[in-house]
Amino acid sequence: MKKLLNKSIKHIVILVVSLILLNVVSQKVYKRFDLTTDQRYTLNPSALAILDQADSPIIIDVFLEGEDFPSEFRKLQLETRQLLEEFKAYNSNISFSFINPIEDEATRDQSIQQLNARGLTPMQLNVKENGKTSQAVIFPWALASFNDTTVKIPLVKNTIGATQQQLVTNSVQQLEYAFADGLSKLVNPKRRKIAVLKGNGQLENKYIADYIKSIRDYYFIAPFTLDSVANHATSTLKKLNEYDLVISAKPTEAFTEKEKFVLDQYTMNGGKSLWLLEQVAMDKDSLYNDLGKNVAIPMDLNLTDFFFKYGVRINPLIVSSMYSAPITLASGEGSNSQFQSYPWTYSPLAKGNSRHPIVHNLDFLKFDFANPMDTIKSSTKKTILLQSAPLSKIEGTPREISLDMVSNQLDPKTFNKGPQTLAVLLEGTFTSAYKNRVKPVTLDAVKDTSNPTKMIVISDGDVIKNDVGRNGVEELGFDKYTGQTFGNKEFLVNAANYLLDDTGLINIRSKEIAVAFLNPEKIAIQKTKWQLINILLPLVLLAVFGFIFNYLRKKKYAK
Repeated sequence: MKKLLNKSIKHIVILVVSLILLNVVSQKVYKRFDLTTDQRYTLNPSALAILDQADSPIIIDVFLEGEDFPSEFRKLQLETRQLLEEFKAYNSNISFSFINPIEDEATRDQSIQQLNARGLTPMQLNVKENGKTSQAVIFPWALASFNDTTVKIPLVKNTIGATQQQLVTNSVQQLEYAFADGLSKLVNPKRRKIAVLKGNGQLENKYIADYIKSIRDYYFIAPFTLDSVANHATSTLKKLNEYDLVISAKPTEAFTEKEKFVLDQYTMNGGKSLWLLEQVAMDKDSLYNDLGKNVAIPMDLNLTDFFFKYGVRINPLIVSSMYSAPITLASGEGSNSQFQSYPWTYSPLAKGNSRHPIVHNLDFLKFDFANPMDTIKSSTKKTILLQSAPLSKIEGTPREISLDMVSNQLDPKTFNKGPQTLAVLLEGTFTSAYKNRVKPVTLDAVKDTSNPTKMIVISDGDVIKNDVGRNGVEELGFDKYTGQTFGNKEFLVNAANYLLDDTGLINIRSKEIAVAFLNPEKIAIQKTKWQLINILLPLVLLAVFGFIFNYLRKKKYAK
């Protein structure tokens, strides 16, 4: 007995010591396992690198809270919570809370006004439950604060014509990128510099103001002119090389050979660039005259050979597509006039045709009088980012364009040229456009082959142009007549981030997450059936089991 007692005590001591050691080790070593097939809870290394930089508390307030959330958006709420739990598990400086900003009915209107003033616009939803439809208002936003700085983080990824389930699916796929991008603005100081080219008839500042406002959180931005190239080419190139990216938004005046040479050598030195060009002089605003028409004519910017050498060519033609944004015109006179939308094939809607992170999960972009592009064999890698719809055609120039065309009957058979390329990404090693040519100006050092670099060429300058209304600058991509917001701004922000991003943050956009939803109509129809199954079936099974048990027991002991 004494030996057994000692053995039992020994086993108990070993068990207690083992449990203590296990608890100590578990406090020191922490590991989470992602068993999902799409690895939705495995954070991207770029997101982890951003979290590593948070050396003081980051407070995140999420406004996805409320009792009347439709089931689809409760899924977004759950995914957001789980993502933030992963953030917090990796870095304890992250803390978050879910808030219903309009919970108090007494201050509801005031709260909505305050949130709107901060740019946190509400979203109105249709809630379908028990076969009935009602309305609910939510604020799909989060605010993140770090060292007295606050940024807003959008949680819903809008897509034209998407259902609520599609909206949630797109939003869940972009959650990690949205939070990583917002936190990056907080913890990463601005380092890179962007030069906005002026002097060749580019868009005025007020027409690119919304885009500049969107990227100034990431980068330092300044205007840059090439006026001094003629007399001080070397010093101009030296100053230009101080910038990491050059943007030229819809130039309308031809570039001189000296200006082109300096820009070419900027590229050879590894400089990145974003070009928004047109080879046809035509603008929608030029149609709003007494005649309601104008003539589209070819426009020579003296850049054809420049881009041909790099691998693209913009043709002096116009893309017309059946899948396009409407044009809104006034009909009637005086106080009886009304605004009405008409089909307008010269505003083609473009969609990304690849899984590239710049265009992944992106809404349609609106173009105006875009030109078709060709890719040419060259030393660069070419990725087509945007194309028009398959039902497209090409129209030659010169050509008269009239607002009366809205009354023309469209024949799908004439739109038979297939999708037209509207934006191309060039990457790799570029060959100088002036290789084996007489140089137009003398520079201290001339390169015929570039360092590895990137360039994006878009065949429409209006893609970056925001409207200017009575109340000032309007959001880029927003159509005030239809209420639709196109993906122009998001695409251009992604483009700048991709061209300048050396952390790989933009690649988080390619993450694919499968989101499963319940069918609300099926739920309403089969609600009673499943209630009976879940409530009565267990009771029936229990009764059957009890009957069989008692029957067998009586049969066994009856003898």
